[in-house]
Amino acid sequence: MAAVLWYALGYRYYTLDRGLKKSVRTLIRKFDEGKRDACDGIIDSAIIDAIGISLQSRGCGSEPRHYIDDKFYYYEVKIKRFSRLIKAIVVAAPLMGLLGTVIGMIETFDSLASMSLFSQSGGIAGGISQALFTTQLGLVVAVPGLIGGRLLENKAQIILLELEQIKDIICSEGI
Repeated sequence: MAAVLWYALGYRYYTLDRGLKKSVRTLIRKFDEGKRDACDGIIDSAIIDAIGISLQSRGCGSEPRHYIDDKFYYYEVKIKRFSRLIKAIVVAAPLMGLLGTVIGMIETFDSLASMSLFSQSGGIAGGISQALFTTQLGLVVAVPGLIGGRLLENKAQIILLELEQIKDIICSEGI
């Protein structure tokens, strides 16, 4: 679970690269004036796509918003990818630790019942060790996943709002 969680977090971190920290309006103006043509992140890609769609629809005489919505759906799917998986792992990891705790405590009580307190296989200490280790492992997976997932979710929400802003600016100003 830890490997899948870190892969999903890494994918989201890489995907949610915004690009330049300038405002959306400034970036649109620079791309429209031809002062900028490099694509540094998801916002730059969206601006280039939206301007291209706007220019194409200008020749047809149609409203570009619907076409931009269709194109931006791809970005929305890309932005939201693995978010549910991260949430599921963050919820499941402590539960798996709890399951290990219960198994360790059962082992401890079994050794008490059979009076093998001083056996070579671990006895009480082995069961308690297993219980604590699995609890710790569940928390070690869940806590960084919770923090990282929440930070990336906030970043995703900001980018989704900026995509809406791009649509509004391009459609209202007729770029």
